[in-house]
Amino acid sequence: MTDTNSDHFTAAALVIAGGVNSPVRAWKSVGGNPLFVDRAKGARVFDAAGRDYIDYVLSWGPMILGHAHPKITAAICEAAQKGTSFGAPTRAETEMAQLIREAIPSMERIRMTSSGTEAAMTAIRLARGYTGRNMIIKFDGGYHGHADSLLVKAGSGVATLGIPGSPGIPGDLAKLTLSLPYNDTDAFEDAVGRYGEQLAAVIVEPVAGNMGVVLPREGFLQKLREVTKKFGIVLIFDEVITGFRFSFGGYQNRVGIQPDLTCLGKIIGGGLPVGALGGERTIMERLAPTGNIYQAGTLSGNPLAMQAGIATLSILKSGAVDYTALQDKANGLCREMAALLSKSGIAACINKTGSMFTLFFQEGPVFDFESALQSDTKLYARFFHGMLKNGIWLAPSQFEAGFLSFAHETGDIELTLDAAAATLKYLRAAD
Repeated sequence: MTDTNSDHFTAAALVIAGGVNSPVRAWKSVGGNPLFVDRAKGARVFDAAGRDYIDYVLSWGPMILGHAHPKITAAICEAAQKGTSFGAPTRAETEMAQLIREAIPSMERIRMTSSGTEAAMTAIRLARGYTGRNMIIKFDGGYHGHADSLLVKAGSGVATLGIPGSPGIPGDLAKLTLSLPYNDTDAFEDAVGRYGEQLAAVIVEPVAGNMGVVLPREGFLQKLREVTKKFGIVLIFDEVITGFRFSFGGYQNRVGIQPDLTCLGKIIGGGLPVGALGGERTIMERLAPTGNIYQAGTLSGNPLAMQAGIATLSILKSGAVDYTALQDKANGLCREMAALLSKSGIAACINKTGSMFTLFFQEGPVFDFESALQSDTKLYARFFHGMLKNGIWLAPSQFEAGFLSFAHETGDIELTLDAAAATLKYLRAAD
């Protein structure tokens, strides 16, 4: 095998379905063959051909401290020397759970999993078992992993590939999921008014990150909490992306809303596969072995993932990093990018909060999935390849979030803006 990305992809396609182990990695919506990453450090990734790129994907969000942070890699190496899996309790699991509960008080009891998908799947099962009801509500463009009940009108790779749902999900099961427009309180209240006594759960990304970044309108999350309490419906916040992204805690801390259950992943694993489900004690203790709702996982609480997570959360808690400064850096990047776009005359808008952002190629505003779908995906693909050519790694999909890390420096922002100026100039000339 020669050291080129296209040859790597050709070889992968002979043994891996689609050549990738997660669909968006195949670059179907932007065209071309994906780059194969050889290594990463700080805010940069290096491909199989040795080229480096400033990274705004960050493994789809987890690498808030940057790649290969020395304290995290040291924690992983130290843990590996003691063994990589035991299938038995460890003190690290308790320490990890204590850190999470300290940061997010609504998570009175916690269950570790191996992925955010697993956490969301368990949350739905737990809500159904706890309430004795079967129906759930999610929101169009929200992605909560690939569990059957949650792929209806989903975002992330489902939106990227234009898949309306997925074959393999029984129709009778799909009927138990109501998918409503994000940010539409009237549609939500109407649905609960019709089906309230049958609804087990409402699951929502408090800031949508899988149709691109879409912020909740004022009062939307508050209305979800108010109505679910009234009807005895379990409110689930999917904070797999937002957990620890804006502060040492969840987005729920920022808005002062306590959901019944919370799903976490990404950042809490420090780059290793991990998820967590937590919430009100009386609900969580319905899980086996204290209750009769079954969930299990051989690698749940894996010692390497726990130590990577403890190292990450300890740094975020310590004050060694400045979330306000990171937000200011993201604000500066998006402000200057918006100015370049305005000067270019290309229709675009940027949604951002904290260190998350999405550049939509349309006038905007983007406030739900339907408005996100109005974006010019072909223009995004051209912009993506232009930025890549100029050394900037963006998500290979219009419908994903971009992220900054604490490893991004002022010079990285300046190089990114130079790349954007050059790319927009090329796009104008090509038109």
